[in-house]
Amino acid sequence: MRGLVDELAAPRPLIESLPGIYQEDDLARLLTSVFDDALAPVLCTIDNLPSYLDPALTPDDFLDWLAGWVGVLPDETWPVERRRALVALAVQLHRRRGTAAGMAMHVRLLGAADVEVEDSGGAIWSKTPGAKPPGDGTRSVTVKVTPPKKGQLDSARIEALVASLKPAHVVHRVALAGSPAK
Repeated sequence: MRGLVDELAAPRPLIESLPGIYQEDDLARLLTSVFDDALAPVLCTIDNLPSYLDPALTPDDFLDWLAGWVGVLPDETWPVERRRALVALAVQLHRRRGTAAGMAMHVRLLGAADVEVEDSGGAIWSKTPGAKPPGDGTRSVTVKVTPPKKGQLDSARIEALVASLKPAHVVHRVALAGSPAK
């Protein structure tokens, strides 16, 4: 959590906005200095707004809020640098959403060493209108995940992620290396 900055000066003290007669008054100086102290953090934040919108520079406590703005939800247990990387990749992730490359990119962010996405490409059609299409048009996707050499992957989290990324009508399977496909 950010704290207050001691002795943060107002960029333009309010007393300077008053007519000259009030600028010389000690009571007016005292009263406006109270407002200067209250407004200085707000004005400082506004002056530095571009830094708040940059994932590499934003304060740690603002990072999750920024992640919500760009539509990604990092895991709260992740280290700050990993969450910053996710927010920085938000545009690329959204651009590839619904594709095999996008799904692989998302799963890699969970810590997988290697991800292979196989799409059945299931589509059926017939040359003759009204005729029963030949073949099997089952749409499915299989995600093969290799865990990192050190550490483990949360299979339930990967399963939920894949389910959220694939189209609703597509059947999916997640296969972790060393375990049968689900």
